[in-house]
Amino acid sequence: MESALVSDSFGIIAVLIAVPAVIYTMANSKTFGKLFTIIPSLVFAYFIPTVLSACNVIPVDAPIYTAIKRYLLPASLLLLTISVDIKGIFGLGYKALVMFFAATAGVVIGGPISLIIFKNALPADVWTGMSALAGSWIGGGANFIAIGNAVGATSTMLGMMVIVDVLSSNIWRGCIFFLAGKARTVDRLFKADTNSIDELVEKTVEFQESTRRIPTTVDYMVMIGGTFIITWLALKAGKALPEIGSIISHGTWGLIIITSLGVLFSFTKIKNYDGAGASKLGSVLLYMLIGVIGAGANVKEVVHYPLLFAMGITWITVHVIVMIVTMKLIKAPLFFMAVGSQANVGGAASAPIVASAFHPALASVGVMLGIAGYVMGTYAALLCAWLLKLVS
Repeated sequence: MESALVSDSFGIIAVLIAVPAVIYTMANSKTFGKLFTIIPSLVFAYFIPTVLSACNVIPVDAPIYTAIKRYLLPASLLLLTISVDIKGIFGLGYKALVMFFAATAGVVIGGPISLIIFKNALPADVWTGMSALAGSWIGGGANFIAIGNAVGATSTMLGMMVIVDVLSSNIWRGCIFFLAGKARTVDRLFKADTNSIDELVEKTVEFQESTRRIPTTVDYMVMIGGTFIITWLALKAGKALPEIGSIISHGTWGLIIITSLGVLFSFTKIKNYDGAGASKLGSVLLYMLIGVIGAGANVKEVVHYPLLFAMGITWITVHVIVMIVTMKLIKAPLFFMAVGSQANVGGAASAPIVASAFHPALASVGVMLGIAGYVMGTYAALLCAWLLKLVS
């Protein structure tokens, strides 16, 4: 494969930071500001790296991407979580769980439906790869491998499903980022009750205002130094803990520990560092992660697997239809739909990123539902595998 124009780690980091910097500078300018009221900044932050990787400016895959996802995600979560209102999160109500389970149901039934439509044009053993993909879309990477092994999927089939996974889920995630900027409009359209979310965000904003101060060099040293040390120790502790089957990996343990520490700190004076910009620093790290995810969507591969890609898009579409119908029936806010979907399709890594697109105060909700997705992944995916085999 031809080397990308920017292939060294420092250059890639520079691009990933420069892209959101340019976007937000334009969004706050008089000349381009109106454009960003139509298309939210997050959409550009997500898809511009996709275009750059497609044009071979930056690579689709690089070791630095793995490092960014491994270390910056937990660091970002810690900074975003220290001001969390735990009582407010538990007060969000039953609709968050209903939307989460609706997302799981959408994946389980979407697989067989899309297979019925495309099975005559796809390999006979495609159901095995789709079973593995169901594991990924309900749980995560570990569930993908576990289910794939359980149904006897070949390495070639799994490789093709990875492409379907990345492309289909990234397109849907981009749509969610767009909708996040229109959340008020969508919620009004669906007559959704957003009181619990509004109260949680309002309390967080009030706290941020009450503790806001001009940050000093010491503040930045403590926030950056403390965050990276705590993140490193949490990830080391995660590696020392035993994996629980295909559900809880060492990486998942790390996310659980770092989120728990953030919640613990929210009950102490450490919470006041949010007034010095802790959540803003967390958002900077978050945008680098969004860029990495966008860059990884190798759209050039679509030409090699057009029908598999069509199958994946159909599957995601069924999932979305189930979510929208459920959202309409129970008058759930768009936030619950978006995070419930990503807790399944994206997992613990993507759900907090999507939650933060609505407000940084909501990142912890994404973590909690994302981890629940890992737990559901194996069981619900096995049900989907059984249905796929029936219709194959």
